[in-house]
Amino acid sequence: MVYEILRKYGIRGGYHDQHFLIDERVLDRIVDSADIKSHETILEIGAGIGNLTERLMAKAGHVIAVERDPELIYVLKDRFGESDKLTLIHGDVLDVEFPAFDKVVANLPYSISSEITFKLFRYNFKLAILMYQYEFAQRLVAHANSKDYSRLSVNAHYFADTSMIMKIPRGAFSPPPEVLSAVVELKPRPSYFEVLDEKYFLDFVTAVFGQRRKKMRNSILKNKQLLGIDDMKEFIHELPQELLDKRPENLEPEEFAELANMMFRHKQK
Repeated sequence: MVYEILRKYGIRGGYHDQHFLIDERVLDRIVDSADIKSHETILEIGAGIGNLTERLMAKAGHVIAVERDPELIYVLKDRFGESDKLTLIHGDVLDVEFPAFDKVVANLPYSISSEITFKLFRYNFKLAILMYQYEFAQRLVAHANSKDYSRLSVNAHYFADTSMIMKIPRGAFSPPPEVLSAVVELKPRPSYFEVLDEKYFLDFVTAVFGQRRKKMRNSILKNKQLLGIDDMKEFIHELPQELLDKRPENLEPEEFAELANMMFRHKQK
């Protein structure tokens, strides 16, 4: 069925550098992972030729599909007609405002995975089932003291619980990409640790991971201007020394928050 659609619309390998998910077992497993109810509205980002869209429409009350490419919008309209179960949004996912939705299920454009993920966290939803490049997915779900732990890991854990669902082989796509892919589950929740200022916390995490091999003490001193604390050399002695002796990859998210909160209070003074 999937190959027939590609042939019908003359879409060939390498179309605009896009890789279409064609493995029907993988498509079905992604949709099953979302546990979609008949009353729910599902957001799909990058609908492509509608392989995932079709399955989402069969389960959900309504599907909102965002697609930037005008030729693929034509394909989607031709495939699904004027269905009252589908709203098509023609536009760049980073520019459009999403209507209300319950869950998001998507094969994301890998080049803007981070931007899309953190845009989604601005919205109120129950669950996300998202496909990423495998290395990105590893960083997204990583925990402290692992080689993949990064600012992405800390920032994601601030917003949601994350877990890897499955690894996707190259052969599941047409044409096969050069990289492996993976599907991740994100469950948004209130943060389990206190953050006095969200932007300051996120900026702090980004800053110190810029020198991930340095100890926190050196990294903080190097970023004193970015962190807005001119007297950092004096103030740093008031911070927990046991945390300053660690490297960023060894701190738990709540420990980053503890340091960021102390610096933010000092900065406010």
